[in-house]
Formats: sequence, structure tokens, C-alpha cells
Amino acid sequence: MIPKLRVTHSDLRNAPEDELVALARERSEGAVRELIRRLNPRLFRVARGLLDSDAEAEEVVQEAYLAAFTRLHQFRNEARFSTWVTRITLNAAAMRRRRSRPSKEYDTVAEDDVEGRRVLAFPTGGPPGPEAELGRSQIRGMIEAAVAALPPELRLVFLLKEAEGMSVLAIARELSLNPITVKTRLFRARRRLRVSLETRLKGGFEAAFPFDGARCAGMADRVIETLRKHGSL
Repeated sequence: MIPKLRVTHSDLRNAPEDELVALARERSEGAVRELIRRLNPRLFRVARGLLDSDAEAEEVVQEAYLAAFTRLHQFRNEARFSTWVTRITLNAAAMRRRRSRPSKEYDTVAEDDVEGRRVLAFPTGGPPGPEAELGRSQIRGMIEAAVAALPPELRLVFLLKEAEGMSVLAIARELSLNPITVKTRLFRARRRLRVSLETRLKGGFEAAFPFDGARCAGMADRVIETLRKHGSL
């Protein structure tokens, strides 16, 4: 029998991902919440990259968490848990998009392959004040509107590169795409955005589609509640 891991609540934020997964297998609510906190920003952006609204993306992320945490026995540690859940999210988002647009085809990741609001940075030097806060909100809205207008296959790779900071090779690996395809889509996405945004907002795309604070905590609460109802916690 594998000895039960003991990680205190105060240590969870510093615990390695594999230890958190082991604790989640032992039905540790704290470990599940910490995994959700860590993965929320990426998974939301991945889902939002394919879907047309925040609400749809949030629903897909919740579905992905529930699928992952109720099927932990299927996770064989052949890849990182975060990679496994990312693939589940991609598949769920692609399936939802196909249902709403059955005549179109989109890239997806085969399930068999799975074993698997931050604000814009403004110069500091004084208290933000209402005008600065308004400026942040307006700029973030401009970025999100421009990115949301991209076709999903361009939006997804753009968000993974600019918002998540992933390399081309990492994106290609996550999406099961040729790196050349990823580079081509990034070029097309940037070309579409350049005229209206790049000269004024270069470096600010990491602010697009944030998912933290109350929204992050709310996601964890909903997942935990559902897992309890299904006897998984």
C-alpha cells in the first residue's frame, strides 16, 4: 500500500503538481482547490480560444474539471496532470463548437491521445486612481474585443502564445499540430490585430480573458460541490 502523503494546508501552494494529484486521489478537497486555482487561467483561455463567449468557456472548464477529478483512476502519470486536463478542455470546447456549428470543422485532440483578471501592466509611481482604473478597463476591453473577433483556430494559438507565454513547440505539442501550422496561425492572428492594436498596446495581450479572484474561487466551489454530490470527495 502506498503511504498516505501528508501536506498541510499552508504547504499546498508550494506543493509539486504530482503531490497534489496524489492527494486529490485521496479525496483531499484542499488539493483539488489548489489544482483548480493553478489551472484556471490557462484552461479558461484555452476554452475561450475556441468558443465565442465567456459563459460557454466557463461551463466547458467546469465540465473538464469534473471529468478529470471523477476519472483520476484513468490518469496514468504518463504526462503532466495539467497537460491531461488541458487536452480534456480542448476536446470539450471543440465538441461544443461543433454542436453549435455542425457545418464547420475544427482542430481537436483525440481522446485516445490523452493520458493526460490580471490587469494590464501600467507604469508605477503613484496610486492608480479612478482615471487609471477606467483606462485599464477600456484597454482590456479593446484587447478582448479584438482577440474575440479572431477565428477560433487563430484565437486559440494566439492566446496560448501571448497570454500563457507558451512556446511554438509547446503549443504544437498541446494541440497535436505541426509547428509550422502554429507559426502560420500566429502570423495570421498578429497581422489581423496589428493595424488596430499593436502600435498602442504591444505587450498588453497577457491581460486578455483573465480568470482569477471571485470567478476563480467560484469555479472551485462549484466543482467541489458537484464532486461531493457524486461521492468523489
